[in-house]
Amino acid sequence: MTRKQRRLTMIGGSLAVLALALGLVLNGLRDSIVFFSTPSMVAKQHIAEGRRFRLGGLVQPGSLKHGDNLAVTFDVADGDAKLPVSYNGILPDLFREGQGVVAEGALDASGVFRADTVLAKHDETYMPKEVADALKKQGHWKDDYVAKAGAAVNKAGAAVNEVGAAVNEAGAVAPQAAARTGEGATR
Repeated sequence: MTRKQRRLTMIGGSLAVLALALGLVLNGLRDSIVFFSTPSMVAKQHIAEGRRFRLGGLVQPGSLKHGDNLAVTFDVADGDAKLPVSYNGILPDLFREGQGVVAEGALDASGVFRADTVLAKHDETYMPKEVADALKKQGHWKDDYVAKAGAAVNKAGAAVNEVGAAVNEAGAVAPQAAARTGEGATR
């Protein structure tokens, strides 16, 4: 075997080992790649009891019930299906009925999702992309969500532009003042 043939064999073998490793990693993460499952997806997939996953959707109005010692129950829905959720802990400040939520946990034997973490949206225009996409797919998306989000982005952009203009103005004034007083000039 010539030197060139050995080098090509070594490169080919390395690529094969790398492809095998990548295939094994992707196969192992196959079920974990989805950021969350909607109640409809949970019903279709028949997720096993005790298997951890993320549940995303809208908190059903009228379903929030507070129990003893920070125990809370509520329903999460995506338009086609709903799933009861049980959580023991302090809910995020912005958690409310009719808003998007992602909960982490597992199903119990009675079909109730036992959440150990609840994540809520951070303002009135934000909704996790996955929740928004699922709502669009289900036909429950409101176009004013997009308009509000666009207005918020435009407002933030205008504020950044004002700050940038002020910084530029201050930066242009300082060298002129230094030139008038003779400061900063090299001698």
